[in-house]
Amino acid sequence: MDSRPTALITGGARGIGLALTQRLAQDYRVAISHRGPVSVLPDGVIPIRSDFTNADSIPELSKAVIAEFGSLDLLVNNAATFEEDNCLAVNADAPRKLLDTLVDHMPSGASVVSISSVNACLPAMAAPAYSASKAALDSWTRWAAKVHGPKGIRVNAVAPGPVDVPDNPRPDALKKQFLDMLSLGRFATPEDIAEAVAFLASPQAKSITGQILDVCAGYRL
Repeated sequence: MDSRPTALITGGARGIGLALTQRLAQDYRVAISHRGPVSVLPDGVIPIRSDFTNADSIPELSKAVIAEFGSLDLLVNNAATFEEDNCLAVNADAPRKLLDTLVDHMPSGASVVSISSVNACLPAMAAPAYSASKAALDSWTRWAAKVHGPKGIRVNAVAPGPVDVPDNPRPDALKKQFLDMLSLGRFATPEDIAEAVAFLASPQAKSITGQILDVCAGYRL
């Protein structure tokens, strides 16, 4: 019997989400939610189709995960959209509602890590709804850490800046603009984000909660 802890990664099929799946599958039994096509996943990862623009999908996803695992040790809220009409529902409301449906199945020592964005504090001119939704996610993260801390559940977030995602490349001119704003002179990678999430979920971070960790290669310092 596989005695590893259990994890749910939303939007775990591509981009940063796929890097999260690949990294966390080393240490956890993993289920992912996905809205679109599924890439090649590590052995044993359980894909569950779910669309967070549909309110019914969240309790259905939770039921499927608990039916599979019985309990949940790590929730990673990664699913996100830039669609203005759906930003709040997917980027901010879904993490809150998902934790509400899962928290009774999460033991003391469990962890929640959400993928926020530096745009929560540095709003993107071309994406006001996205930026606002990530600001809401940050505020909820701190609130949830207060509420669920007495149960032994930690709640944190990782805030990427520009990330070099191979399956969603940027035009060269845009990449140059971003590189000029990165003090390290390079992009963070999806794997960098995944390592930060793995750290926050680990026993090494047992006293860290309610924090937003920027992993952004020094963006706009």
